[in-house]
Order: sequence, then C-alpha cells, then structure tokens
Amino acid sequence: VQLQASGGGLVQAGGSLRLSCGVSGRSFSTYHMGWFRQAPGKEREFIAAIDWTRSSTYYAESVKGRFTISRDNAKNTVFLQMNDLKPEDTAVYYCAASRGTYYDQGTYTYWGRGTLVTVSS
Repeated sequence: VQLQASGGGLVQAGGSLRLSCGVSGRSFSTYHMGWFRQAPGKEREFIAAIDWTRSSTYYAESVKGRFTISRDNAKNTVFLQMNDLKPEDTAVYYCAASRGTYYDQGTYTYWGRGTLVTVSS
C-alpha cells in the first residue's frame, strides 16, 4: 500500500484547504484511513480518521467542527476538508492507513509523505 498526500499550501487565517490522499495497492476500501499532522518542534498529532465503511469518524478536539474527513472508495482517495484555518494549524499533514481500530492511532502502519500547510495570520 502506497499513500501520497497533496493539496497543502499557504493560506490566510480563516481560509480553507482540501487535502487529498491517493492510495495505490489492493483493497483500499478495507483500510481505515487517518490524518495526522506534525508542527515544528511538536509531537505528531492524530487529528481525524474514518473507518472503511465510511460510517464512523474520529476528530481531535483541536479540529472538531472545522475539519471534515471523507473518502471515495471508488477513487482510492481520502480527503480532509479544512475550514476556518488558524495559524496553529500550520504543520506537515500525513495520511495513513490502518487495518486495526480506526480511532486508535497506534494501529496506523502505512504512511505517505506529508504535505505542508502554512496558515498566515
């Protein structure tokens, strides 16, 4: 399984971005998918996840109400719609795949390269 995140960039505070993560390999629809981020000098943060059935989602408190995770199993792609962005959202964003429990960050074993999101004040 190979993952590649895209869609990052520079945006002003209050703006929006939509990240995409394309997944190659077999059985994308059977993997739970998650988004993580890591800001400079900080630990990696698990911010959103969606189970393979698309019926359950998880959000960290820091992004709840502003970010939305979704997936298109026909296109092997997971998305992260980010609204009302804040300077503290500045980070490298990573997508990851899991065959375990979707809300357990420790179960994410497949990772893609990140995409940088910079939010200016």
